[in-house]
Amino acid sequence: MRAIVAKDVMTPDLLTVSKDMTVSDLAEFLTRYEISGSPVVDGDGRICGVVSAVDIAAAAADQAELADSDAESDFYVRGWKRQFEPLDAQDLHLDNKSLLVSDIMTPTVYSVAEDATISEVAEMMIHAHIHRLLVLREDEFVGIISTSDLLGLLIDDR
Repeated sequence: MRAIVAKDVMTPDLLTVSKDMTVSDLAEFLTRYEISGSPVVDGDGRICGVVSAVDIAAAAADQAELADSDAESDFYVRGWKRQFEPLDAQDLHLDNKSLLVSDIMTPTVYSVAEDATISEVAEMMIHAHIHRLLVLREDEFVGIISTSDLLGLLIDDR
């Protein structure tokens, strides 16, 4: 029996966001596609980072501290207890006119080869404390694997 590898569980369609997108538009994008994060592309379409709902929450918490608000706790109650409730940057007290994806994204992009074993994928995610990584074929990004994809293996969801 062949070992399960990254290309067996990856999502081949990469939904990306622009680094110049506002955080408000990012929140709408993540909600619309019911995803928790996405690769970020630059003006030339090259992947230059990753961004997630956690990054939005961190930005909200930072701005809430500055504004002496409790937006952070409001986000956690509304955003995580009920999955994929629309994220509204105005409710989160984000400066949605000037705060961009490039301001909150993580510039480090983790990736694995498409023939990496699931054990290797899981080990990288655990050690890097990440919830998604990109899958490479030669030097091209061909998919993404999230912790949900790995959990799907446990319930024979594939």
